[in-house]
Amino acid sequence: MISKYQVVLSVVFIMALTGTCTCVSCAGSTGAGTARVRAESHPKEKSEVVRKGLILDLDADRGVKVVNGRVASWKNQVDWKVKTFVATRDAKHKNGTGHPALKEKVAAIGGHNTVVFKRQELINSDEDAFDHLITGSGYTWFAVMSVYSQVSGLKDVNSFFGNLRNGGKYEGFWAGLKDDNTLWTGSRNGITFGRWDENNPQVPGPKLEENRYYVIAGRMGAGTGKVTIKLFVNPEQVGKPVASKTFPVNPKANSSKMAIGQERDATNHPGHESFDGELARLLMWDRPLSSQEFKKTLSLLKKTYVLLP
Repeated sequence: MISKYQVVLSVVFIMALTGTCTCVSCAGSTGAGTARVRAESHPKEKSEVVRKGLILDLDADRGVKVVNGRVASWKNQVDWKVKTFVATRDAKHKNGTGHPALKEKVAAIGGHNTVVFKRQELINSDEDAFDHLITGSGYTWFAVMSVYSQVSGLKDVNSFFGNLRNGGKYEGFWAGLKDDNTLWTGSRNGITFGRWDENNPQVPGPKLEENRYYVIAGRMGAGTGKVTIKLFVNPEQVGKPVASKTFPVNPKANSSKMAIGQERDATNHPGHESFDGELARLLMWDRPLSSQEFKKTLSLLKKTYVLLP
């Protein structure tokens, strides 16, 4: 009489002989030149990110659609109105240069993937989804990233994200690098045009080393008066940002589409104000996280991406 245990062993043995596989990564594979969405290369984190107010989670291990070897889109892992960021290409771009690339199983961050930008961008088409972040709700963002040498378009403006309005006084919020890889972030309230002034403060950080992976974060307070924008780089203590500046909130400010790899949907010169580097993760909340929530998120990202002090 054959036991249930023997039956199970027989089935497993037959599957091994025939090459049958039921794993997600094999089931999702396709031939060259076709679209494919990368399967999860890592199991879901044991410790969840803070969910309250979380509106964006771009994770290079999940939801990256690759077509002909280039990233066509990157799906938000949060069930929110903003679903997908899509690669764009202007007629002035050479074929393929408008699309980032996927770098898989990066040893320096524990085998996780990154999306590689070289003056390229991914755009979400929703004009209004992120407006409230600079008109009163405040925000927090975290990025796991590394930088390359920058290729200057507009001097010292090499942005890795931004939702600046495409015209007028360019209100929105953004983060980027100077030409020498000095980090900065800031918000713009649409009251004055100046690139850096009291209504458009630049919050400068340190110069980042090329090809080193960092956890970087920005946080702006809630309210409609004067609030504080803080910038953090590999922070060991939540209360100690590398820089901070005051920002006068304008409740009537009207920012625009969110761009990843660029400061806005720059249809007139895509790639001109973009950064060169890698993003493994980009998280955004439409509120300032508390010190405890900030610490939890920082700890999770450092553990997940093996970023030790």
